[in-house]
Amino acid sequence: MASEERAGLPVVGGAFLLTQLGTHSAQAFAERIGELDLTPPQTGLLRAIARSPGSSQQALADLLGTPATRLVALVDGLEERGLVERRRNPRDRRLHAVHLTERGDALMADIARVATAHDDAVLAALDPDERATLYALLSRVAADRGLTPGVHPGYRTLRATDGGGADEVAR
Repeated sequence: MASEERAGLPVVGGAFLLTQLGTHSAQAFAERIGELDLTPPQTGLLRAIARSPGSSQQALADLLGTPATRLVALVDGLEERGLVERRRNPRDRRLHAVHLTERGDALMADIARVATAHDDAVLAALDPDERATLYALLSRVAADRGLTPGVHPGYRTLRATDGGGADEVAR
């Protein structure tokens, strides 16, 4: 770092390292989850539905920070694959409650296995205590930045063709 400062080069700081590791990790996760014929946006939506079964599409869109129209395309594709189903909300028939199907529930165990293997691979250089410390520090930084726990900020910029559109999801 000192030689960079003397040469007038920008310092490689923590934010750069987070971006470098985050990009590497996101690319590796996309490859791993692709083995289940899923994209990261589909996986995140399935996780959100599993955490809050029966949520409306609008509530899920709000949670993920994405426009409802983009979320509908994701739900459509997952529904076509038999992983989720829409049910009329008994309290408000204008709303659809989104639920995992039995097939979707079963897939969540595979997603958990892939996510655990991915976490272990990315953090292989750290012992359990170091992992816990890193998690605590990153959680604190994420909270300070106003990020929703467990939700990738990429949903805010997700386009219908970014692995979440109906044509991409239905493959």
